[in-house]
Amino acid sequence: MKWVIYSLTSFLSIIALASSCQKEEVLPDAMLPSNLNFTASHISGDVTVNASAQSANFYTVIFYDTDDTVFVQTETGVATYTYALSGTYKITVRANLTEMDYIESSKNVTIYVDQNVTGAPTTGYSTPSSYPGYTLVWSDEFNGTTVSSDWTFDIGTGNSGWGNNELQYYTDQNVTVAGGFLEIKAKSETFNSQEYTSTRMKTQGLNSWKYGRIDIRAALPYGKGIWPALWMLGDNISSVGWPSCGEIDIVEMIGGEGLNDRTIHGTAHWNQSGHSQYGNSYSLPSGKFADEFHVFSIIWDATSIKWLMDDVQYNQLDITPAELSEFQNNFFLIFNVAVGGNWPGNPDATTVFPQSMYVDYVRVFQ
Repeated sequence: MKWVIYSLTSFLSIIALASSCQKEEVLPDAMLPSNLNFTASHISGDVTVNASAQSANFYTVIFYDTDDTVFVQTETGVATYTYALSGTYKITVRANLTEMDYIESSKNVTIYVDQNVTGAPTTGYSTPSSYPGYTLVWSDEFNGTTVSSDWTFDIGTGNSGWGNNELQYYTDQNVTVAGGFLEIKAKSETFNSQEYTSTRMKTQGLNSWKYGRIDIRAALPYGKGIWPALWMLGDNISSVGWPSCGEIDIVEMIGGEGLNDRTIHGTAHWNQSGHSQYGNSYSLPSGKFADEFHVFSIIWDATSIKWLMDDVQYNQLDITPAELSEFQNNFFLIFNVAVGGNWPGNPDATTVFPQSMYVDYVRVFQ
């Protein structure tokens, strides 16, 4: 059972107070919140609760899911949860004056989870499955129903928010494979003292490569404080640390209305008397990168790294100097959606949750 707000200790404390012989102050009903109402809408297994009440300081939404119970605290009355299986589930909403003083209401909601239906775009750019002079050495087409054994996960908050003061707690529960797509979902929910959850998956210790062409067909999330990344780190990070291991950001985006939601960045990081980096960006003339699929690529050999968006090159780095020797080694892949951090800043009132990054395929050619 996932406890977000309440604990067994709090529950036992309530029992102890109730059974005490000492006369306790009773909060008048008139001071409690009133007129609690809520709706629970859903698309496939994704459920969104919208609650309202008078005089509520915050809300606690309880999602009952088979043998699991998830508590989500929200100041706005909006909470989301994803059910993996079809069924009828109980949802309880509490309008809280304090942690122990609240009114509540419950509903049973019938959920139909269509494993073939996703929120992924239906249009966008594609690349071929072969190129002259290259051999496809590894790929993931995400055609199954689970993440393959080619991937593992980072869990938790890392060191100082993964070195960037990010706000999310990474779990292995915010990722699904359905309808031919991988989906990483960033949610606004309190979990292990963090206000957001997401997933960071990687091929570290399982698959890594030196040189080649890498294509990733993806649709990116959007919004202030949302930071999707499809990137690589050197295999030797455990022994030499960052940035000496090198980093290749195939694509990053810092969300936000207007230019940010339609601008991507391709960057390399290395150690040259400290942290050095080189990058460039590409902006769509209109719309945003969430609207449809695009293919983000690098072409990497012993002399250079080139960055492409839909086969249009927008960045190139000469890696022949000795101080860029990091890029003559093997690198592994990382896919993640961060929330907040030094670069994108924090979400604000305009940010819509949940946010999803969809990946159609990743292919490595050498």
